[in-house]
Amino acid sequence: MAKKILMICGDFCEDYETMVPFQALLAVGHTVHAVCPDKKAGDTIATAIHDFEGDQTYTEKRGHNFALNATFADIRAEDYDALVIPGGRGPEYLRLYPAVITAVRHFFEANKPVAAVCHGAQLLAGARVLEGRTCSAYPACQAEVELAGGTYANIPVDQAITEGNLVSAPAWPAHPAWIAQFLALLGTKISH
Repeated sequence: MAKKILMICGDFCEDYETMVPFQALLAVGHTVHAVCPDKKAGDTIATAIHDFEGDQTYTEKRGHNFALNATFADIRAEDYDALVIPGGRGPEYLRLYPAVITAVRHFFEANKPVAAVCHGAQLLAGARVLEGRTCSAYPACQAEVELAGGTYANIPVDQAITEGNLVSAPAWPAHPAWIAQFLALLGTKISH
C-alpha cells in the first residue's frame, strides 16, 4: 500500500542522501513531499556532495539543485505516514526552526517510521527525540546523539540499524541497507 512520506531537507543537504531516497521511494509507488522551511513547491535547494577520499573526514563539493515539490508552510505532519531526514549540512540549521522541530516530534510521538542518515541525527538531537534511543549517524555526530541522551550505534559506513520506528545509518554508502530497512518499516513489498 502506497504511503505518503515527508522529506524535510534544506540547502546543502547531501546530494545522494536527498536524491536517492526521494527517487527510490517514488519508484516503489510512494508519494514523497520534499519541503524546506521558507521555500515553496518549485523552489530549489542547493545540495552538497560529500565524498570519502582518504582524508580524516569527508570532502565537500557543490552538488545539484534539487527541486522541492511541496510547500513547507502548507504541510501538516499529521497527514504523513513517515519521515525522511537527509544528512549533509542542512540539519544543522533546520533544527533552528520551531515548526521543523514540531514536525519531527510528531513522527516520534505517533510512532511513525522515520529514516535519518548521516548528519540527520543533528535534527533528531535538536528535536530531543533521541533520549533512550539507539541511533547511527556520521561519526562526527556521535557527540550530538550522546548529548541528546541517545546511544550512538557505531556501525560500518555501509550498514543501517532499525530501533523501533527509527532507521538510521552513518552515510550514503549505507543506502541499500538503510532504504531496505525503511521499506520494511513501511510494510512495502517488492516483487521480483
